[in-house]
Amino acid sequence: MRGRQTLQDGMFSYVSLESRIAEDHPLRTMRKRVDAALKRLSARFDSIYAKGMGRPSIPPEQLLRALLLQVLYTIRSERQLVEQLEYNLLYRWFVGLDLDDEVFSASAFTKNRERLLQGEIAEHFFAAVLAEAEIEGLVSSEHFTVDGTLIEAWASHKSFVEKDAPRKEDDDDPGNPTVNFRGEKRSNRTHASTTDPEARLAAKKGQGARLAYQGHVMTENRNGLVVAAKLTQASGTAEREAALEMAEALGGTHPITLGADKGYDTKDFVRELRERGVTPHVAQNTTRRRSAIDDRTTRHAGYAISQRLRKRVEEVFGWMKTVGLMRKTRHRGEARVGWVFVFTAAAYNLVRIGNLLEAS
Repeated sequence: MRGRQTLQDGMFSYVSLESRIAEDHPLRTMRKRVDAALKRLSARFDSIYAKGMGRPSIPPEQLLRALLLQVLYTIRSERQLVEQLEYNLLYRWFVGLDLDDEVFSASAFTKNRERLLQGEIAEHFFAAVLAEAEIEGLVSSEHFTVDGTLIEAWASHKSFVEKDAPRKEDDDDPGNPTVNFRGEKRSNRTHASTTDPEARLAAKKGQGARLAYQGHVMTENRNGLVVAAKLTQASGTAEREAALEMAEALGGTHPITLGADKGYDTKDFVRELRERGVTPHVAQNTTRRRSAIDDRTTRHAGYAISQRLRKRVEEVFGWMKTVGLMRKTRHRGEARVGWVFVFTAAAYNLVRIGNLLEAS
C-alpha cells in the first residue's frame, strides 16, 4: 500500500538527541578525547574570563568544539557553520547543544577570538590532545621529522605595493583598482601588502610568487603524529630557524634523530642540530655543493629508515590544506593565522589518533 506523507509539523519529539547519533559514529570516540583535552584547559579558561557577577558568556568548550567541526567537515565560514548548527543534529550533539537550545551567532567567534588568542588556547589545546595520544602510547620520543609549507595569505597581488607610496586618487575603481605591475621589481624589502602587512611574497620552486605565511610541523616517526606546530612569516631561512626552535624543545637525555628534506642540508643547520644533541637525518643535497651529511650519519641503518618515514609529514600538510582549509587562510595577521594553524594541527592529531586506535 502506498504511504501518504504528512504535511503537518509535529509539535513534540520523544526521542533524545543522544539516541539519534549512531553508536559506531567516529565522532563519539572523538568527543570523549576532546572533552578530556578540554577538561585539562578548565583552569586556563577561568583565567581568561572575568570573575564575579555579570552576564554568562558562551562556554568556550562549545566554541572550540564548533571550530573543530569547521575543520573536520571543511565548512568554509563561521556563518555557514552557525547555519548548519541550526538544523544538523550531529553537529548540535557534538557541540553540546540540546534540540531546543538557541544557537549562538557567528559574531560570537569574532568577539571571543582575541580572548582565545591571548590565552594561547590553540597551543594548550594542541598540547592536551598530544597528552591524550601519549596516554594511549602512540607517541615516539626518539625519531622525528620536520618540514614546512606555504600558507597563502588572504591578500591579493594588487595589495602588494611600494612602501610609503602615495595613494592614487584618480583610479577608475578605488575598491578594485587597475594595477599593472609587470616589469616592476618588487620585493619584501621595498613593498608590503595593504591588506595584510605581515604577509610576505614567497614562492616554491617551479611555482609563481604569492603572498603567504610559512607553516612548520614536527612529526614523530612511529605513527606520524604532530608533536610541534608553529607559523612564521615566509622567508628563505624560516624553515631551518623554526626547525631549530622546535628541536630545542625536544631536549632530553636519550638520543634523538631529526629527518628533513634537502632544503635543510646546510652546514650551519646540521652543526646547530648536533650542538643540541640531535642527530641530523637530513636528505643529502649534492646538486650544487658538498652535502653537510657525511658517512658518519648515512652508514647507519636508521638514516635510511628516517628517509623513508619522513615522507609522512607530507600527509599532515595534505590533510590540513584539503580538509582543514589551510591552503589559503581566511584570517589576517601572523598571530591569528598561527592560532588557526596550530588548532588545525590538533584536529589532525585527533583524526589520526582515532584511525590508529581503530586499526589496532
